[in-house]
Amino acid sequence: MSFDADIIVVGAGPAGLAFCRSLANSPVSILVIEKQPESSVSTPAFDGREIAITHSSRQIMQQLGIWDHLPVEEIYLLKDATVINGNSDYQLHFDVSQPRIPGEGLGFLIPNYRIREASYQAIKDQKNVQIRYGLGVNDVSLSTQGATVTLENGDKISARMVIAADSRFSNTRRKMGIGADMNDFGRTVHVFRMRHTISNEHTATECFHYGRTLAILPLEENLSSCVVTIDTHKSHEITDLSPEELAQSIMAQLNHKLGDITLDGKIVSYPLVGVHAQRFYGLSCAVIGDAAVGMHPVTAQGYNLGLQSGTILGGLIAEAAKAGHDIASPSLLVKYERQHMLNTRPLYHGTNLVVKLFTTEYTPVKVLRSAVLRFSNNFPPIKYLITRQLTKV
Repeated sequence: MSFDADIIVVGAGPAGLAFCRSLANSPVSILVIEKQPESSVSTPAFDGREIAITHSSRQIMQQLGIWDHLPVEEIYLLKDATVINGNSDYQLHFDVSQPRIPGEGLGFLIPNYRIREASYQAIKDQKNVQIRYGLGVNDVSLSTQGATVTLENGDKISARMVIAADSRFSNTRRKMGIGADMNDFGRTVHVFRMRHTISNEHTATECFHYGRTLAILPLEENLSSCVVTIDTHKSHEITDLSPEELAQSIMAQLNHKLGDITLDGKIVSYPLVGVHAQRFYGLSCAVIGDAAVGMHPVTAQGYNLGLQSGTILGGLIAEAAKAGHDIASPSLLVKYERQHMLNTRPLYHGTNLVVKLFTTEYTPVKVLRSAVLRFSNNFPPIKYLITRQLTKV
């Protein structure tokens, strides 16, 4: 069977491009299929999202040549994090008294569009990668010999294996016959930046207020990203407000701890859905990034896990290619699934439990979550485990 490439990657997002970078020094040829035009990949628009990067992910991004393409002034330091429950003044506080590198704390916050842009810059001249833009996938045919992908224009392309990296709502994953556990939280995320007169001290704040969740992500000392999560049928309570009214609402919810607030830019909204693929591979195929695991943003691990999936699979394929072995053998794909699933499954389900605990409004649950916060704050082993999860995947 003759192939157009060794591997077809569907999706030129950060996870798909990181996977390609992990094979930069291998003899493996890669064809990336991306539905968006090249301009949307090379110069993506600001989308409101700020991505938390762990120290481990930063190291991987450096190794892949992605980190060097990020604007230094838009790599924001995250020193500390606090969690607030309801109207209580009590806080669960995480800090890193002895960071890996002096002056660095829990990790970093970087705009999503900058990560996408840097990923493209790192990949654009890679000799073993070609990208076809402006076409989606209509169908996928799989066999023990390889995979054939039918594009929207009717063209058929083939490879030894195909990899889905086209979002948590992946059409390619479905065409591969890989199911997914999907959790529609029935909530909408509203994201916007705000300027404030008092420093955020590079501290993230997660406020589980009754009826909504408010997260403050520190960028510059007087600039933060505000993330409001609310039941979708109540979204109008956010979108109907004028910029001045919304600023006043946020100030009140924060008890004016950041001083006077003004909105900086527009509000961007997203549906809140968590996804975990039931398996990470099939016959001559695999899933990575959000197509494998789409996390609830409360643990800020979405990109970190996507990066991890691409580099685990890429590393295994590079080793196999170097040794002259089958790059899509069942034993290789089983090893990928085992390694990645070990991290994703407990984190995904654990996150969903935490979200359920802190967004359920029944009185007994409110009492329980208050007790959980106090126990976690005063029991060092628990705090250590949570802090470790924040700083390393």
